[in-house]
This record gives sequence, C-alpha cells and structure tokens, in this order.
Amino acid sequence: MARSAILNVMVAAAEKAGRSLARDFGEVENLQVSKKGPADFVSRADKRAEEIVLAELSRARPEYGFVGEEGTNVAPRDGTHVFIVDPLDGTTNFLHGIPVFAVSIGLRREKELIAGVIYNPVGDELYVAERGRGAFLNDRRLRVAARQDLSAALFATGIPFLGHGNQVRFLSEVQPMMSRIAGLRRNGSAALELAYVAAGRLDGFWEHDLNAWDMAAGIVMVREAGGFVTDTSGGDAMLTDGTIVAGNEYMQKVLLQNIKAAQR
Repeated sequence: MARSAILNVMVAAAEKAGRSLARDFGEVENLQVSKKGPADFVSRADKRAEEIVLAELSRARPEYGFVGEEGTNVAPRDGTHVFIVDPLDGTTNFLHGIPVFAVSIGLRREKELIAGVIYNPVGDELYVAERGRGAFLNDRRLRVAARQDLSAALFATGIPFLGHGNQVRFLSEVQPMMSRIAGLRRNGSAALELAYVAAGRLDGFWEHDLNAWDMAAGIVMVREAGGFVTDTSGGDAMLTDGTIVAGNEYMQKVLLQNIKAAQR
C-alpha cells in the first residue's frame, strides 16, 4: 500500500517504540520470580516507549500536539492536529509475560480522527489505517467479518477488575449474550481488540471506562475496514464518553441493542 508521509512517520515511531518494548519484554519473565516483581521495570518500559514515540513524532511534526497515556500533553501549535498515544496498551499482559500488547497511535485533525497505527511487536503485526485509504495488516487489506449469524459470532469486551469498572453492569450486559453467541473474549488490549474487529478475527467489541488513547487508532481502523463504531448511546462521543461499540453493521447494532436493554 502507498502510505502518506504522516502515516510513515507514525509507523516509524510505533516500530521504534515496539522494538524497545520487545527488548524489555524479554526481561519480564526473569523478573517474575524476583521478590520485588517486574512492576517498576514495566512502568519504566512504558514511560520509555512514550518518550520514544514523542521524540519521533515531534521531530517530524513539531507543530502537532500530543496526548499520551503516560501523562505527556502538548498543545498543538498549528491548532489542529493532535497525536493520541498509548505507548503500551496491554500493560497488565506485559507485566505478566503475556505477549498480547501494542503501541497505539491515533491522529486527530480538529474533531476528526484521520489516521491510526497499532503495532504488536511480539507478533510483528502492523495495523495501519488512514481516512479514505483503507485499513491494512502488514500491507494486506482488511475487511470486517460479514457474519450475521449470532450463534457463530465471537465478541470481546472488558471485564471489571480491582478498583475499576462496574461489575453489576458487566453481568447485565454479558449474561443475555452468553447463550446466543459462539464465544466471548478479553484479550487485555482494547487497541488490539479493535484491530481484530477490523481484521475480521472478532465480530464485535464493546467496552466502558476507556480513555481516548485506548481507542483512537482502533476507531479509524474499524471504520476503514468497513465497520461501524459508536459510543454506547449510538453517538460519536467515544473519546470523551469513554465507551465504544464496534462491529459490522449487523453485529454492532445487536451489541448496541443488548447494552441499551441492560440499562433498563
């Protein structure tokens, strides 16, 4: 695929940060058996990855703004463009030595998401998308699954954990689906779950309590793969509302209906 100059910049930043994470990931297994554990090490790896992404992007586009999961916040000098970055989406997986994590970089122009890069360094899977130019995995064009049979559908969602999420809401949304679908997954990385929807690996994904950097790149990815993405109210406020529902036209509608029914 022919990439624009800005997409090439984003890819280079994601791949460089990914190489750093891959090296650090190689040390995590050794640290698992230590008394202190790998938590501090992983925190440093996360921050180092954000510093790498910031340095690469700001060198190429110094006038663009930057919002990072690790707290970096730079106002756009051009008043228009902002990179939205999660340098390590899937931190808990990384911490436990599970090779499911990614660097996620989205680009917003004013209020519109226009490009996204999601890079899984362990699997060397590079997902890229640009508004109006399609979505790709390692140069292979992506399309969301065409499936409309719920009994064969595989969905993913977030699961509440210690100090995070609403367990009652989660159960009210999941229980009606359990007897209707083929399976439900929680991969631990919202960015990769959205990439999997774009690639047709998952039929749908929904989650609450996300941050903009968890999903900015993935929103572009799903839409450019022919999918539908809204917040849980059916609107377009994902980045501010913190909720997301994604899938092909049919599956996304089913998930929305299920969420709304659970709220009654």
